[in-house]
Amino acid sequence: MAKKYIVDLSEDEVAQLQSIIKKGRHKARTITRANILLMAAEDETDSAIADRVRVHVATVQRTREKFVIGGLDFALKDEPHPPKPQKLDEKQEAFLIATACSNPPEGRVRWTMQLLADHLVNVGIIDSISDETVRQTLEKMKLSLG
Repeated sequence: MAKKYIVDLSEDEVAQLQSIIKKGRHKARTITRANILLMAAEDETDSAIADRVRVHVATVQRTREKFVIGGLDFALKDEPHPPKPQKLDEKQEAFLIATACSNPPEGRVRWTMQLLADHLVNVGIIDSISDETVRQTLEKMKLSLG
């Protein structure tokens, strides 16, 4: 099968990729992509490159494609990840903080992260929430239960 994306590197690009690999001051993904591009320019097969670099063949194909479409920098760099949506809005956070600052349930010495999470669900403030989200929210507010 003929390759859809042919990697043809200039001398400057080869030198830049070799520099990335030799210095080792870049992310592991960037070094892996540099190795893929260098081997692809030497007409290695995608499966051979994948075996040597220990990645999936699809990674090699995507790297080739990104190089042909956008050039060297586009092929080497990660795309920024979209921001994660907030799990709690301002009112829910305020309720959580007020609850954490209030007296614990009867029979308990203090609120735990899991107790707070369960309380938010039981009261109907949120459908589901983990104790880790509660911990991170309280930490963000510089609030400690200990």
